Amino acid sequence: MVNLIHQFLTSDNFWISLFRDVLYAFALVSVLAIALYAYAGVWPPLVSVEGTSMYPNMQNGDLIVVQGLNKMDIVTNEIGKQNGYKMFGDYGDVIVYRPFGRSDVTPVIHRAMYWTNASEVMWDGGVQAPAEGYITQGDNNFLYDQCSGICPNTPVKDEWILGVAKYRIPYLGYIRGLLGFIG
Repeated sequence: MVNLIHQFLTSDNFWISLFRDVLYAFALVSVLAIALYAYAGVWPPLVSVEGTSMYPNMQNGDLIVVQGLNKMDIVTNEIGKQNGYKMFGDYGDVIVYRPFGRSDVTPVIHRAMYWTNASEVMWDGGVQAPAEGYITQGDNNFLYDQCSGICPNTPVKDEWILGVAKYRIPYLGYIRGLLGFIG
Protein backbone atom coordinates (compact mmCIF):
# COMPACT_ATOMS: atom_id res chain seq x y z
CA MET A 1 0.00 0.00 0.00
CA VAL A 2 2.83 2.40 0.92
CA ASN A 3 4.56 1.59 -2.36
CA LEU A 4 1.34 2.34 -4.31
CA ILE A 5 1.00 5.76 -2.61
CA HIS A 6 4.66 6.53 -3.31
CA GLN A 7 4.18 5.66 -7.01
CA PHE A 8 1.10 7.88 -7.19
CA LEU A 9 2.94 10.83 -5.59
CA THR A 10 6.04 10.54 -7.78
CA SER A 11 4.69 9.32 -11.13
CA ASP A 12 5.58 11.21 -14.32
CA ASN A 13 2.59 9.77 -16.20
CA PHE A 14 0.55 12.67 -17.61
CA TRP A 15 -2.85 11.33 -16.47
CA ILE A 16 -1.66 10.46 -12.99
CA SER A 17 0.03 13.88 -12.66
CA LEU A 18 -3.14 15.60 -13.85
CA PHE A 19 -5.28 13.62 -11.41
CA ARG A 20 -2.82 14.37 -8.59
CA ASP A 21 -2.90 18.13 -9.38
CA VAL A 22 -6.71 18.15 -9.48
CA LEU A 23 -6.78 16.29 -6.17
CA TYR A 24 -4.38 18.84 -4.61
CA ALA A 25 -6.47 21.75 -5.93
CA PHE A 26 -9.66 20.16 -4.59
CA ALA A 27 -8.03 19.65 -1.18
CA LEU A 28 -6.86 23.29 -1.09
CA VAL A 29 -10.29 24.62 -2.08
CA SER A 30 -11.93 22.36 0.52
CA VAL A 31 -9.64 23.63 3.28
CA LEU A 32 -10.35 27.23 2.24
CA ALA A 33 -14.12 26.59 2.17
CA ILE A 34 -14.04 24.99 5.61
CA ALA A 35 -12.00 27.91 6.99
CA LEU A 36 -14.44 30.45 5.50
CA TYR A 37 -17.40 28.53 6.93
CA ALA A 38 -15.71 28.35 10.35
CA TYR A 39 -15.20 32.13 10.28
CA ALA A 40 -18.55 33.09 8.80
CA GLY A 41 -20.88 30.53 10.33
CA VAL A 42 -23.05 30.62 7.18
CA TRP A 43 -23.05 28.98 3.76
CA PRO A 44 -22.41 30.44 1.31
CA PRO A 45 -19.95 32.76 3.10
CA LEU A 46 -19.55 34.93 -0.01
CA VAL A 47 -22.07 36.96 -2.01
CA SER A 48 -21.68 39.19 -5.05
CA VAL A 49 -22.88 42.77 -5.30
CA GLU A 50 -25.21 43.13 -8.27
CA GLY A 51 -26.15 46.70 -9.09
CA THR A 52 -25.37 50.15 -7.73
CA SER A 53 -27.69 50.48 -4.73
CA MET A 54 -24.76 50.47 -2.28
CA TYR A 55 -22.58 52.88 -4.29
CA PRO A 56 -20.09 54.39 -3.40
CA ASN A 57 -19.40 52.06 -0.47
CA MET A 58 -19.84 48.84 -2.43
CA GLN A 59 -19.50 48.49 -6.20
CA ASN A 60 -21.19 46.26 -8.75
CA GLY A 61 -18.99 43.15 -8.98
CA ASP A 62 -17.58 43.27 -5.46
CA LEU A 63 -17.34 39.99 -3.58
CA ILE A 64 -18.56 40.31 0.01
CA VAL A 65 -17.53 38.05 2.90
CA VAL A 66 -20.56 37.50 5.12
CA GLN A 67 -20.57 36.60 8.81
CA GLY A 68 -23.60 34.82 10.26
CA LEU A 69 -25.82 36.27 12.97
CA ASN A 70 -24.80 33.51 15.37
CA LYS A 71 -21.33 35.13 15.34
CA MET A 72 -22.44 38.72 15.98
CA ASP A 73 -25.24 41.22 16.60
CA ILE A 74 -26.43 43.76 14.03
CA VAL A 75 -25.65 47.42 14.67
CA THR A 76 -28.20 49.64 12.93
CA ASN A 77 -27.43 52.98 11.30
CA GLU A 78 -29.38 54.66 14.12
CA ILE A 79 -27.29 52.99 16.86
CA GLY A 80 -24.06 53.38 14.85
CA LYS A 81 -24.55 57.17 14.78
CA GLN A 82 -24.88 57.18 18.57
CA ASN A 83 -21.73 55.14 19.26
CA GLY A 84 -19.60 56.08 16.21
CA TYR A 85 -19.65 52.58 14.68
CA LYS A 86 -19.09 52.63 10.91
CA MET A 87 -18.92 49.84 8.36
CA PHE A 88 -18.39 50.30 4.63
CA GLY A 89 -18.21 54.07 4.81
CA ASP A 90 -21.39 54.80 6.80
CA TYR A 91 -22.91 54.18 10.20
CA GLY A 92 -24.20 50.72 11.05
CA ASP A 93 -23.96 47.27 9.51
CA VAL A 94 -24.76 46.16 6.00
CA ILE A 95 -26.88 43.01 6.05
CA VAL A 96 -27.53 40.35 3.42
CA TYR A 97 -31.10 39.09 3.40
CA ARG A 98 -33.65 37.26 1.28
CA PRO A 99 -36.84 39.36 0.88
CA PHE A 100 -39.73 37.56 2.57
CA GLY A 101 -37.32 34.67 3.21
CA ARG A 102 -37.68 33.50 -0.41
CA SER A 103 -34.81 31.36 -1.65
CA ASP A 104 -35.77 31.88 -5.31
CA VAL A 105 -34.74 35.56 -5.31
CA THR A 106 -31.30 37.15 -5.29
CA PRO A 107 -30.22 38.20 -1.78
CA VAL A 108 -30.29 41.93 -1.05
CA ILE A 109 -27.23 43.69 0.37
CA HIS A 110 -28.41 46.87 2.16
CA ARG A 111 -27.78 48.79 5.36
CA ALA A 112 -29.86 48.10 8.48
CA MET A 113 -31.20 51.60 9.23
CA TYR A 114 -33.19 50.93 12.40
CA TRP A 115 -35.33 48.37 14.23
CA THR A 116 -39.10 48.63 14.37
CA ASN A 117 -41.57 46.74 16.50
CA ALA A 118 -44.86 45.28 15.30
CA SER A 119 -47.67 47.88 15.01
CA GLU A 120 -45.21 50.82 15.04
CA VAL A 121 -45.27 53.21 12.11
CA MET A 122 -42.24 52.19 10.04
CA TRP A 123 -41.30 55.75 8.87
CA ASP A 124 -42.84 59.22 9.00
CA GLY A 125 -46.12 59.02 7.10
CA GLY A 126 -45.69 55.28 6.57
CA VAL A 127 -47.78 52.27 7.46
CA GLN A 128 -47.69 50.20 10.63
CA ALA A 129 -45.26 47.32 10.71
CA PRO A 130 -47.00 43.92 10.48
CA ALA A 131 -44.09 42.38 12.44
CA GLU A 132 -40.88 43.41 14.14
CA GLY A 133 -37.71 43.70 12.09
CA TYR A 134 -35.18 45.94 10.39
CA ILE A 135 -35.90 48.84 8.10
CA THR A 136 -33.24 48.68 5.38
CA GLN A 137 -31.95 50.93 2.62
CA GLY A 138 -29.23 50.92 -0.02
CA ASP A 139 -26.65 53.68 0.49
CA ASN A 140 -27.41 54.97 -3.02
CA ASN A 141 -31.21 54.65 -2.72
CA PHE A 142 -33.66 57.40 -1.87
CA LEU A 143 -36.32 55.09 -0.40
CA TYR A 144 -36.28 52.43 2.27
CA ASP A 145 -36.65 48.88 0.94
CA GLN A 146 -39.97 48.74 2.78
CA CYS A 147 -41.51 51.53 0.68
CA SER A 148 -40.10 50.24 -2.60
CA GLY A 149 -40.59 47.02 -4.51
CA ILE A 150 -37.87 45.11 -2.63
CA CYS A 151 -39.70 44.32 0.60
CA PRO A 152 -42.91 46.37 0.49
CA ASN A 153 -44.45 47.33 3.84
CA THR A 154 -42.63 44.57 5.69
CA PRO A 155 -39.55 44.90 7.93
CA VAL A 156 -36.72 42.40 7.44
CA LYS A 157 -37.18 39.59 9.94
CA ASP A 158 -34.18 37.96 11.64
CA GLU A 159 -34.87 34.60 9.96
CA TRP A 160 -34.55 36.20 6.48
CA ILE A 161 -31.03 37.47 7.21
CA LEU A 162 -28.14 35.44 5.81
CA GLY A 163 -25.54 37.50 7.63
CA VAL A 164 -23.65 40.75 8.04
CA ALA A 165 -21.22 42.00 5.40
CA LYS A 166 -17.70 42.09 6.87
CA TYR A 167 -15.19 42.43 4.01
CA ARG A 168 -15.28 43.68 0.43
CA ILE A 169 -13.08 42.22 -2.30
CA PRO A 170 -13.30 44.37 -5.46
CA TYR A 171 -14.08 42.71 -8.82
CA LEU A 172 -14.06 39.08 -7.62
CA GLY A 173 -17.85 39.07 -7.62
CA TYR A 174 -17.74 39.11 -11.42
CA ILE A 175 -15.87 35.81 -11.40
CA ARG A 176 -18.33 34.32 -8.93
CA GLY A 177 -21.17 35.43 -11.20
CA LEU A 178 -19.52 33.95 -14.31
CA LEU A 179 -19.13 30.60 -12.59
CA GLY A 180 -22.87 30.57 -11.92
CA PHE A 181 -22.80 30.42 -8.12
CA ILE A 182 -26.03 31.63 -6.56
CA GLY A 183 -25.96 33.06 -3.01
